[in-house]
Amino acid sequence: MRILAEQLSEAHELGEFDSGRPELDEWLIRHALGAAARRTARTFIWHRGDRGVVAYYSLSAHLLQREELPRALGHGGPRQVPAVLLARLALARSLQGQGLGGALLADALRRVLAATATVAARFVMVDAIDENALRFYEHHGFRQIPGTRRLVQKVSDIAAALG
Repeated sequence: MRILAEQLSEAHELGEFDSGRPELDEWLIRHALGAAARRTARTFIWHRGDRGVVAYYSLSAHLLQREELPRALGHGGPRQVPAVLLARLALARSLQGQGLGGALLADALRRVLAATATVAARFVMVDAIDENALRFYEHHGFRQIPGTRRLVQKVSDIAAALG
């Protein structure tokens, strides 16, 4: 199976996308292009060449407050710590269970690394939608902020892991 990755545009077919999470599907279909036009999020998609989307993720700039972070992560940093928010990540049901979620996350993190070569950010953060998502991100090196479903990972750790 050949999958192509690129930034979302009006040329992509969104109507058939089904991740099994209606809130993620609806955001892609109704809000992703508007968020891009307003420069509040950039969405990147996977498709098979027919322009039908089979996966996506969205990225935004973000600021974390140092006091929100575990001391080991926030110590010595500025009060407001630059971060990249992985705002959404979803894979079509037809592709789930094949290990492609990790590949989609790696695609997003590589894009973050490329961006942070130009614009600095110390962390990538994500707000897990549920407990399964929380375990998925922890499995991929993210650390949970106690008492929340928010997880963070240092950009430097991502760079080391992805080479």
